[in-house]
Amino acid sequence: MQLDALWNYMQFDMEADRFESGMRKSPNRLKLLKQRDFLLEQQNNMKKVESNIAVMNDRLEAVRDEADRLQGVLAKLTDELRENPPETIEEIEKQLAAAQKLEGTLRQYEQELARMRKESEQLDRMQRDIRTSAARTKAEYDELKRSYEVEFKDAQVKLNELKARAEEEGKAIEPTMMARYRQIKQHAMPPMAKLNGDRCGGCNMSLPAATRDHLNTGNDIVECDNCGRILFVPTMRA
Repeated sequence: MQLDALWNYMQFDMEADRFESGMRKSPNRLKLLKQRDFLLEQQNNMKKVESNIAVMNDRLEAVRDEADRLQGVLAKLTDELRENPPETIEEIEKQLAAAQKLEGTLRQYEQELARMRKESEQLDRMQRDIRTSAARTKAEYDELKRSYEVEFKDAQVKLNELKARAEEEGKAIEPTMMARYRQIKQHAMPPMAKLNGDRCGGCNMSLPAATRDHLNTGNDIVECDNCGRILFVPTMRA
């Protein structure tokens, strides 16, 4: 009977699914994915550090140029004061104010340069640390990947065998019934459930009398009103 064949098919189908799920949860695979994500994160971190270093170097060069220019202006002002001393108090105060302003700006630039040099050293250390950590993880990743590839190859052979068994069992099932089974499988696992008394063996909910009356050992698909699984009553054999 078609429903019996579909039930048998489901056993092989579920076994293949469980095995494939186990492959995805393999400790080596999970560790490999974790190391891959770490390497990607380190690559992104390296790009950010390199970008920050580039911005820092540009700013450092601009501040140095401006500091050099101001030092030249201050030197020129000092020479002018030495060669042509101001004659009035107003001129002295004006020249002193100009010199003090230049000196204050220079001090700010010097402080900024010192801060940027310190930040630059920190970025350099961070860059070295990232490279060292990434290199170590990459070596571990490559070694684990080689091991996992062997594991995956062996597991894939078994998975293909399980799927082939399910496919062979499924050849006896009508396409429309198989299509409905696969639709139900998208929202209910397993897609079929035995009838236990007046209850669905999948969700354990009581079935209406009309649904129970509709159930028989024929090939009609009867679905649980609650969970949508295909209800199955094994064919009685003499």
